[in-house]
Amino acid sequence: MAEGKGTPTSEQEKEPDKRPPWWKRLWERTGFGDKTLWDVLQLLIVPLVLVGIGLLFEMQQAERQQAMEEQQQALEDRRARAEQKLAEQRAQDEALQAYLDQMSSLLLEKDLRTSEQESEVRTLARARTLTVLERLDPSRKTAVYQFLVDSDLVQSIDERDPIISLNGADLGGANVSDANLRNADLNGADLNGADLYKADLSGANLRFASLILADLRWGNLSEANLRNANLHDAVGLTDERIAAAVTLQGATMPNGQNYTDWLISNGTGEK
Repeated sequence: MAEGKGTPTSEQEKEPDKRPPWWKRLWERTGFGDKTLWDVLQLLIVPLVLVGIGLLFEMQQAERQQAMEEQQQALEDRRARAEQKLAEQRAQDEALQAYLDQMSSLLLEKDLRTSEQESEVRTLARARTLTVLERLDPSRKTAVYQFLVDSDLVQSIDERDPIISLNGADLGGANVSDANLRNADLNGADLNGADLYKADLSGANLRFASLILADLRWGNLSEANLRNANLHDAVGLTDERIAAAVTLQGATMPNGQNYTDWLISNGTGEK
């Protein structure tokens, strides 16, 4: 059948190649023949997309791997801290038990209670007490102090002087509420944050002792020596308890004032 005049032939549809000769020669060298640049780009799109997807997948995998490694490291760090804390607690328990065993031996075998002042057994008992208190946390310091009080070793009994002096002892944070510390030697002791609620400190030597943030509510301070003691931010130190002490010269009062300045601001005389 003859083609109509209005219907273009394939030769008519094909546009003439307007590329310059040098471009044609260059393009032929690429090996793409008569394909256009758009044809080549279409051929490259799929591989490029696949490459991009692969790179994205690798990046996500790397991020997930890093997150897993960080999580694993965090778990290992927590486990290490827990093991370290457990080891420290075990060491403190062992130190406390060893101290109690040693002191029991001094009491039962060396007659610590009936020993003479400045005797070897008393010196040994004091040295062991001060050493273990420096190593223990507040809860175990409380156990040591409770043992000393229950054994009547650090307070005056029947007008007898304390057997063990706690001069310079580290009792920070210990709970010694309701304890009988009458005439106890706490000269220079660290009692920061200690719970001394209702403790009997009558006649106690608290010279140069540090009682920062200590709880002294309802405590008995009659005839206690608080010369140069640090009572900054101590709780429960009422005017009545201050008046009961034998002296507070040079002491730092709960409000941070020196005792002399505190007296002046309160309009009272020197004691």
